[in-house]
Amino acid sequence: MKSIWIITKRELSSIFDSLIAYFLLVLFLGFSGFFTWINGSFDIFIVGQATLQGFFFIANWSLFFFIPAITMRLLAEEKKSGTLELLLTKAITDRNVIIGKFLAALLLVCIALAFTLPYVITLASIGKIDIGGIICGYIGLVLVSASYISIGLYASSITTNQIVAFLSAIFIGLFFQIIFQVMAGSATGLLGEIFSTLNLQNHFESISRGVIDSKDIIYFASIIFLGIFLSELSISKRKIAG
Repeated sequence: MKSIWIITKRELSSIFDSLIAYFLLVLFLGFSGFFTWINGSFDIFIVGQATLQGFFFIANWSLFFFIPAITMRLLAEEKKSGTLELLLTKAITDRNVIIGKFLAALLLVCIALAFTLPYVITLASIGKIDIGGIICGYIGLVLVSASYISIGLYASSITTNQIVAFLSAIFIGLFFQIIFQVMAGSATGLLGEIFSTLNLQNHFESISRGVIDSKDIIYFASIIFLGIFLSELSISKRKIAG
């Protein structure tokens, strides 16, 4: 556990030492805030309801693109520079490295989400809010983010090119975000149900509406576990090949 925390602090410090963290934080807050409060069909003042459902929808899509930009460098850059091999020669396991980097990215996202808490305070001052629904919405965003991060880590583990890692994460994520839902609409019976179950958006919407179901938790946990497992497997194969 100590090794994981060391990796997490090292990676988080590295992210904030560069401009990428600040750039993505400002971009995320600006984008989500603009469409939540100022413009678009999700504008709270246009909707006329004290709800953050519009924000959760916008944040979900924003994180879909922003998280691959965070994860693309986590393993690809270290593999290219050779520092990953140096790190793995120390008394640190592959799993510790993967989980440490995963937690660093997740903490960065949680920091970004924490900066949106004034939205809740502002909303509470202008109307009655469903605090349970809002908490569930944030939980849903954290679970979605963790899933995207695990996918991004895997994409970063199979290449030394950050752009390729970014595009690969987007491509894989599209299946969970859109393609499985399209396939569910064109399929029938059991196959249609399977594709619908694989669609991430369905599970996120279920939680963001204020319903935390065990099947949704299992779904997100499965994606996270699979992404971390495949990332670890990818690094292990590289070590054996080396």
